[in-house]
Formats: sequence, C-alpha cells, structure tokens
Amino acid sequence: MSMLQFLVAVDVTVVNIALPSIGAEFDTGGHALTWVVVGYTVTGGGLLMLGGRLADLLGRRRVLLLGTGLFGAASLLAGLAPTFPLLVVARLVQGAGEAVVLPAAMAVVVLTFPEGPRRSRALGVWAAVASCGLVLGFVLSGFITAHWGWRWIFLVSVPFVLVVLVAVVLLVERDRPSTGEAPPLDYPGALLLTACPLLLAYGVVEAGEPGTPGWVTPVALAGAVAAGAGFVRVEGRARHPLLPLRFFAHRTRVRANVTTMLLSGALSTSFLLFTFHLQDRWGFGPLEAGVTMVPLAVALIACSVCAPRLLGRWGARVCVLAGLGCTAAAMAAITLVSALGAGGVALVPAMLLIAAGMGFGLVGLQYVAVSGVTEDDAGIASGIQRAADQLGGATGVTVCVGIGFAPALHSFDPFVVAATLAGVGLAAGALVAGRLPSSGPAGGTPPEAPEVPEAPEVPEAPEAPEEAG
Repeated sequence: MSMLQFLVAVDVTVVNIALPSIGAEFDTGGHALTWVVVGYTVTGGGLLMLGGRLADLLGRRRVLLLGTGLFGAASLLAGLAPTFPLLVVARLVQGAGEAVVLPAAMAVVVLTFPEGPRRSRALGVWAAVASCGLVLGFVLSGFITAHWGWRWIFLVSVPFVLVVLVAVVLLVERDRPSTGEAPPLDYPGALLLTACPLLLAYGVVEAGEPGTPGWVTPVALAGAVAAGAGFVRVEGRARHPLLPLRFFAHRTRVRANVTTMLLSGALSTSFLLFTFHLQDRWGFGPLEAGVTMVPLAVALIACSVCAPRLLGRWGARVCVLAGLGCTAAAMAAITLVSALGAGGVALVPAMLLIAAGMGFGLVGLQYVAVSGVTEDDAGIASGIQRAADQLGGATGVTVCVGIGFAPALHSFDPFVVAATLAGVGLAAGALVAGRLPSSGPAGGTPPEAPEVPEAPEVPEAPEAPEEAG
C-alpha cells in the first residue's frame, strides 16, 4: 500500500521541474502547462469520495486492482502522448485512477491495524511515504528530465504498478461476498464535486491573462459557487449520497479535514515557490533544482519517523498545531529570502520548516480524521480525508500562486503575496485545530463520539457512541 501511495504522491509533483521541457517539445506556454499539474490534482481530489464509496460497496481488493490498473495505463499513455491535449487527457485519467485506488488503500491500512499505537505507527509510515513521494518528485523530475527526457517521469512508474498489482493479488485478503443488492452510486454528486474546483481553478488561472475576455473569470467563479451549492443540495436529497451530510455531525473529523485543507494548501504552495525561485530567479537547471530540494526530502523522512512517537506523547492537537506553526514560519522565511534577494541556498531553512510542518501536522490530522471508523464507513472516511488533502493543495496553489503571480499584481513581489495568502490560511487552520481533542493514540481516550449514527443507510444498526472511539 505504501508503494502505491508513493507512486501516486510522486506524480503530484514530478511534472513541476519538467514543465519547461514539456512546453518546449509541444511549443506550449506556461499558461496551458498549468493544467498538467492542476488537472491531475483537482480531478483526483474531486473523485476521491466516489472512490471511497466504491471501496465500501464493491470491496477494497477489487477496487485496488481496478484503480491501480487504470493509473498504470494512464501513466503509459502520458509517457507516449504524441500531442499536448492527449497528455492533459492522460493526466486527467491518472487523477481518476488515483481517486479510485487511494481510499481503498488507506482503508486497508486503517482496518489492518487497531486504533492505538499500532495504527499511529502505520499511519506514520503511510504519511512519511506520501510526503517523501511529494518531495522526491522534484528530485526525480530533475534527474530523469536531465538524463532521460521528460517522458520517463511517467514511464518509470509502469513496472512498479505491475509489482503493486501482483502484491495486491497475493497479500490482500479477498473481499467478503455481498449480502444484498448494492445501492446506486451518486454520479451527479461526484460530477458537481469535481466541477467546483475545476471551475475555480479555471477562473483564477485565466484572470488577467492577455486575450482572455473579461467575462470569463466571473462566469467561471460563479459556476464554481453554483456547483458547490448544487453538490450540497444533491447530497441532501439523494437516497444514497456520495457524502452523507450526517457525516458532518462528527465534529472532530470535520475539524480535522478542514485543517487538512488549509495546511495542504500552504504546503503545496511552498513547493511551487521553491521551484519558481530556483529556476526562474536564479536560473537553476532541472538537475540543480532537484538536488537543492534534497535537504527537504531528508528532513521530511526524519520528521515523519519521529511524528508517531510525538503524537502519542503530545496528543493530536499539540502535534497539529506544531505542524501549522512550522509551516507558517517557513512562509515567513520564504518572504524574507525573496525580499532580500538571497540565493537559492538561503531557502534551506524554509525547506526544513516545511518538512516539520508536513511530518507533524499531517500525521496528527490523518489519525484524527479516521477516528472511530468501522468496516462500513472506513472507505468514505479515508476518501474524505484524501479529498481534503488533495483539493486543499490544489485550491491553495490556485489561489495563492494564481493571485500572487497574476499580471494585475505585477508591481508586488509575487513570492511575498503568495506566502502571505498561505499564512492567512494557516492562521485560520490554527483556530480550527485549537478545538481538536488533546488526547493522542496512547491515551486511549476517544477523540469524540458522533452525535448521530454514522451510517444512515443502515438505520437498524446505528453506531453506538462508545464504539466510535
């Protein structure tokens, strides 16, 4: 499961340093290249909860095989794409494959290890692998692009996908036979949830671009708001909703997912700011930029190893607040480096702080977000947590980087603007995280019992409050 998580995480960031090479081959500017990054993350995040429902309804083993195969086929298509539009389509399919496979993979991890220190260690490994995949994507992108060409950043995943498929067949136990007719899937909800962030990204990215009509941005943003409102309306009326609104009665999980979105938005923004600073301001090549990111990867591994122990010792709330504080300090360091015009090496302290923010913050948030899950709702809880992580990252990049580097604000330092916006999001996240439970997995105290049954589809067997923890 961690190898699969690593492949998916790598593909989130591996294209960033390779974007200039992709643009040169297809004669495409930076405006269109944005969709190679955003298309993958938004599509994957928007469909993640549909993937969570698929895991709960069809069985985790079946969904793992389906999603892994789809992800591998899309990776092959991206590596062989003869045209830029086909590359974008392949990235969208990759996002769909990720959305199908990740909730099932995380549900397998959660249900394999009982709640307590064992699960905290397992989620620590899971978060460490994901975080390292995100960071090593930059390093691998620089090395592979410089020596083999950009197409191999996609093709190198194919043999590992085959290993994962074989491992799932051999190691993951078979799904339990279905006890009745499966309820229909909520396709309108999945469509609206995906359309909302896509329209938001389109509106922000197109704002102020030369040649773009003035009505495009307000229409796109209005469409995003309408899609979000439509999603809530559809979920409230659907007999078998993609996201049961009663899920939000579990306030601790809601707070954890909201904080995850805000923290991930800042973390994803920092990755692009590092890349832009190294390549655009200081003229680093792909290999130099990738090597400069190595301290971030090494520090992230160290922080992720320590995080599960600190989670049990400090408790979830302190661990999350420490992660938010470190990330905010990193944004301040990025602002200072940009204002002083310092060299690329001056970004190393900010990289170390980002590593601490990811290692401490995300592990604590993942633990709280899946507290009290059962066989019936493990997939949807995992899907919501992953969707919060990925949609938060995509939205953070769209808002912070899109506004910071907008042509209309050319008189301001884009790095300072983007880092300041990310800092505002982190401050809001700290306010929400301050109400998380203080107990950690070692304490044995349940984070919070849900106030209403968590499984509305099965009213005859509601979840007892004492079982939720």
